[in-house]
Amino acid sequence: MARLAWLIPLFPLVSYGVLAFRGRSLGERAPYVAIGAMALSALVAWAVFLEQALGAEPFVWRAAWAVGGERVITVGYTVDPLSSITVAMITLVGGLIFVYSVGYMHGDPYYARFFAFLSLFCAGMLTMVLANSFLLMLIGWEVIGLCSYLLIGFYFRRRSANMAQMKAFLTTRVGDTLMLIGIMALFWQFGTVDYHAVFESVRKGAKEASAVVRLGPWEVPVVTLTALLVFGGPIGKSGQFPLHVWLPDAMEGPTPVSALIHAATLVAAGVYLVGRAYPLFFFTPHHEALVWVAWVGTLTAVMAALIAVAQDDIKRILAYSTISQLGFMMAGLGVLGYTAGLFHLLTHAFFKALLFLAAGSVIHAVHTNNIKEMGGLWRCMPVTFWTFLAGFLALAGVFPFAGFWSKDEILLEAYHHNPAVYVLLTAAAFLTALYMSRLVAYAFFGRYRGPEHPEPDPWLPEDYERAGLHPPGHGHHHRQPHESPPVMTVPLVVLAFFALVVGFVGVPGTGPDGGSWIHHFLKFEGFEEAGIHAPSFSWPLALRSLAVALAGIGVAWVVYGLRWVRSEQVRAWIGPLYPFLRHRMYIDTVYGWVFVRGGLALATGLRWFDVHVVDGLVNLVGWVTVLLSRLHRLFDTYVVDGLVNLVGWATRGLGSLLRPLQTGRAYNYILVAAAGVAVLVLVSLWRL
Repeated sequence: MARLAWLIPLFPLVSYGVLAFRGRSLGERAPYVAIGAMALSALVAWAVFLEQALGAEPFVWRAAWAVGGERVITVGYTVDPLSSITVAMITLVGGLIFVYSVGYMHGDPYYARFFAFLSLFCAGMLTMVLANSFLLMLIGWEVIGLCSYLLIGFYFRRRSANMAQMKAFLTTRVGDTLMLIGIMALFWQFGTVDYHAVFESVRKGAKEASAVVRLGPWEVPVVTLTALLVFGGPIGKSGQFPLHVWLPDAMEGPTPVSALIHAATLVAAGVYLVGRAYPLFFFTPHHEALVWVAWVGTLTAVMAALIAVAQDDIKRILAYSTISQLGFMMAGLGVLGYTAGLFHLLTHAFFKALLFLAAGSVIHAVHTNNIKEMGGLWRCMPVTFWTFLAGFLALAGVFPFAGFWSKDEILLEAYHHNPAVYVLLTAAAFLTALYMSRLVAYAFFGRYRGPEHPEPDPWLPEDYERAGLHPPGHGHHHRQPHESPPVMTVPLVVLAFFALVVGFVGVPGTGPDGGSWIHHFLKFEGFEEAGIHAPSFSWPLALRSLAVALAGIGVAWVVYGLRWVRSEQVRAWIGPLYPFLRHRMYIDTVYGWVFVRGGLALATGLRWFDVHVVDGLVNLVGWVTVLLSRLHRLFDTYVVDGLVNLVGWATRGLGSLLRPLQTGRAYNYILVAAAGVAVLVLVSLWRL
């Protein structure tokens, strides 16, 4: 089956082509083209994954892309444990999101366009995962970047959506530019961008003295600098500090887009790339690049968790939760927890997709994103509530849900390799349970408060007329919410099932060597060469992390559920910290002043320089040229032409004087000659 892996991204790519050109004529049948394509991709992907799980050898296919002298640039795909389990996850979660979207987006005037973009999104992500070179990876990477821009701004009538898509595009360009420079540096060093050739060269070079580059007072090994440049791409795509600011604003897109971006595709791409390029980071001197990865991830995890505590938008809370969990994954990879970080990536995809889709079910029913305008929904939306609760428990790390096993693996690795990271991640785990419990208490318990101002329709009547649809009525003000249709709730139930059971692949004793199955299946060969062994599962540490999660839930329930302590009192106790977190640590504000307003000020200054300096110099040159041309005209008219005319006038005057002498009579000429001779004789005599 590995030889057919190229079909996995091909099916959604064909779906995109069909929907892009025939989507409008297909009408309400358009989603089934996309769903059918994803189903076919899932069949091939799961067959490939099961083949690898049963012990098949990795398969690599290459083809020449370009030839330059002795250098041959190749592209192709790799089927190994990492790529096979990732494409299996993407196709399953993505397919469920496609099914959910049928109900959520029903009646939208741009129904077919939405599914076309989703198909292209998945095609790009699957291409990026299966790629066996940085070149093909970069192509898939940029395709998902384009699709994120299109889907975040899907409601293009909204200015906020336009600004959010532009913010996402420009912010991720920063990281992508750094990564492109890093890939170019790899090609310069090794003459290839093929994964296996680059990683083998890095592994061999790790035993030799590494070249260094001087950056001010520091000397940085070239391989470390290259790895950190490549890491710039994952920082942007996976929303790591300081390029995390675009991810919460990506909530402007439809909720299925949020689920796809935050669970199975875009943000997972960065973590996957670090896992795929792990030898590039691991074989740096003293694992320096991994130390940077660990601390960037840790800082991001704690920062995002703190901000999430003070947010009221249900999708924005989940967005900051995603940023925090991505920080956990990066930190896990950075503290030599290769399997732990990637394991959390896989489990997180299921329960985070579940949480976003369940949030979409809530928004679909109450027409607001504000959790303080919800309440009591567990009674009227039981399926949504219980599935959301499963996702919440998995995210909080409560036994036996998936997050308990994968997050505990990261904490275990951090405890053994970097205790400071362990302490900070434990604090982030407590905050995760706290803000998610706050969300559940506000949204599902208490009394239903209803939205004061239902969200307006993002489309204009002419959008519906163009699609042959009738515009819906106005928002239902204070309408009692009800459960979503089965096309939306069935994917929730399936994802809730996986949020419960998928973590069991990390249970000790499930692997052939006595460890967990996931540690046996996903392992980094370089650890054995370096003499590094994964720490054994520790029940005391696991129970400690479970106690931290339960403590977070308990504190939140006391304040927001039982209301023994009022939230207003808590805000008064923490003082200015609350508005600091409420305004997202003012990071967006600082960026707005420095980059947006600073960019506008720079543009204004450059315009003034262009108008008054550049244009002034150009105009001065023009005026001088005109003046010189006028002086030249005067000189030409009165000097050059004057001399020419003077010669003419002198010639004419002389001619006028000499003309009477030309009579044509011989005796006049003899008389003149005789007079001339007489004059000469007289002159001669006078001299004597």
